[in-house]
Amino acid sequence: MSQFPIDLGAYQRIALNPNNPTLTAEQRASLKANIQLCRDAIVFFTATGAARGVGGHTGGPYDTVPEVMIMDALFRGSDSFVPIFFDEAGHRVATQYLMSTLNGDLPAERLMEYRAAHSHLPGHPELGFTPGVKFSSGRLGHMWPYVNGVAIANPGKILFCLGSDGSQQEGNDAEAARLAVAQGLNVKLIIDDNNVTIAGHPSDYLKGCSTAKTLAGQGVTVLEGDGEDLDDLYQRICTAINTPGPVAVINHRPMCPGIVGLEGSTHGHDVVSVKVALEYLESHGQQAAADHLRTVQAPKNDAVFLGSSDKWDANRNVFGDACVEILGRMSDAERVEKVRVVDSDLEGSCGLIKIHKAFPEVFISSGIMERGNFAAAAGFGMEAGKQGIFGTFSAFLEMCISEITMARLNNSNVLSHFSHSGIDDMADNTCHFGLNNMFADNGLSDGYATNLYFPADPLQMKACLETIFFNPGLRFVFSTRSKVPTILDSNGNEFFGGDYKFVSGKDEVIREGSAGYIVSFGEALYRSLDAVERLKQQGIDVGLINKPTLNVIDEDMLAKIGKSPKVMVVEAFNRKTGLGSRMGTWLLERGYTPKYAHLGTHKEGCGGLWEQFPHQGIDPAGIMTSFLKD
Repeated sequence: MSQFPIDLGAYQRIALNPNNPTLTAEQRASLKANIQLCRDAIVFFTATGAARGVGGHTGGPYDTVPEVMIMDALFRGSDSFVPIFFDEAGHRVATQYLMSTLNGDLPAERLMEYRAAHSHLPGHPELGFTPGVKFSSGRLGHMWPYVNGVAIANPGKILFCLGSDGSQQEGNDAEAARLAVAQGLNVKLIIDDNNVTIAGHPSDYLKGCSTAKTLAGQGVTVLEGDGEDLDDLYQRICTAINTPGPVAVINHRPMCPGIVGLEGSTHGHDVVSVKVALEYLESHGQQAAADHLRTVQAPKNDAVFLGSSDKWDANRNVFGDACVEILGRMSDAERVEKVRVVDSDLEGSCGLIKIHKAFPEVFISSGIMERGNFAAAAGFGMEAGKQGIFGTFSAFLEMCISEITMARLNNSNVLSHFSHSGIDDMADNTCHFGLNNMFADNGLSDGYATNLYFPADPLQMKACLETIFFNPGLRFVFSTRSKVPTILDSNGNEFFGGDYKFVSGKDEVIREGSAGYIVSFGEALYRSLDAVERLKQQGIDVGLINKPTLNVIDEDMLAKIGKSPKVMVVEAFNRKTGLGSRMGTWLLERGYTPKYAHLGTHKEGCGGLWEQFPHQGIDPAGIMTSFLKD
């Protein structure tokens, strides 16, 4: 640990016995020292993620250090536990990395590569990917049901599951509570109730909801207290251990206690800024860590993409801007009568915050409960002429499949924005990849209208919404976390500028070609365009097709590419379930037999930002190499 600028060797490996719920003065002093040491370390190495530009989450792991220190000491003092720090707030991954280091599985200097590309330290824990990590948390609020199963498999053991007031909003936990109570499972929930999620304070947007009362109503024994009162926290954990069946130890505290500039703030949910981290570290005597943090620089992607302009913007935000412009043409009364926006605590990430600020009367700030929120938007849009609008991350689309089916069966009108599609800029890695978006098109051929759209640049996003906003049926609009450049035509003009009109269901020729066509969409389009331009410079006349309506067959365009020598689909979606898995069938059904290739996401991620694309072989170099293969 000598290369890490905080002395983790000072960690005191004490053992605690839950049969003695009172800390001795020595035990208390050791725990307090460990808590401070680990909180300092978490602020430091998560801040390297901020400095590197890959982000990360500081507040959650920082908050829960006291309970984790107690758990670690309990694991050391008895073999009656399954010694895993199960955590259903997956973004608290810093906890897992720090404990892996303290337990000797991960070199301390590796912590300074937090969330960097190819570091094997992604934004959520992944089993088998990072040394010392003993489980994959997946997405928020998914672990408790899983831990129930681990408890059933280990009937003589006690299990801990770290949770939060945010993760408890997911419907999975309500089901997990009922099973745990019914089966008397020895699962002890350690819940950080800091009244903060990404977009706000649950006490504001979910008035009347109480994590403690909800769990108690489901039959779980609840023990509430101050998470920063070490003696009380330890006593309640001991009581939980000695109480048969599921128990929830709920710890109230402000977000990021003691961090000046973050305490109690929603900003504490994400990564600490370098400025705040430096002030914190220096005030806590960690000058070496502060000095090192000043040296961390963000890697730059210096690639120049041919065929695109130097104007970049985030389509996820453009979605909100375009909706505001359209809604602004309606009267106040018409908006309230015909439109309702239901957010799932991600308004800032999905662009919905633009609508919230402009037209709060049609906006519903809701919690981390994607299934129920989508269904509510669909219910509002059940009547002809009314429009539900819904937004969340694309990774969570898989959670809403049943609700999508119900919306379709009820002829609902829903405009859904699923941002963070694909893999670009996804340091959270595999569990947050938005790969299976085609699952949204799960109705029958004669069913109610369902269209999937993935605009290629900000201009096309705006044009797309102008066309489809008031269309009936289910419309799914996808965007990336990353910014994308403006696509240019062969004369250097904005392809989707001027008098361009988006036509639903129509594919678009971005470049003509005689040697075959690459078919792409979204953030893969500008990378494909770069590859096409470079191949043309080599004398290989490749064409490029944009398919912004993913699930509708454009017969004319299919005939065009089907008669060409070669067709290659390039996408960031799952190679098993994406556009390419369908297009080959569409071609064969019509008797077209060009050489066919398909590139997509096919392996676990590598962390980082743009580095995910070359990792999957779908960057321009990979596209060129694949097209040239026989």
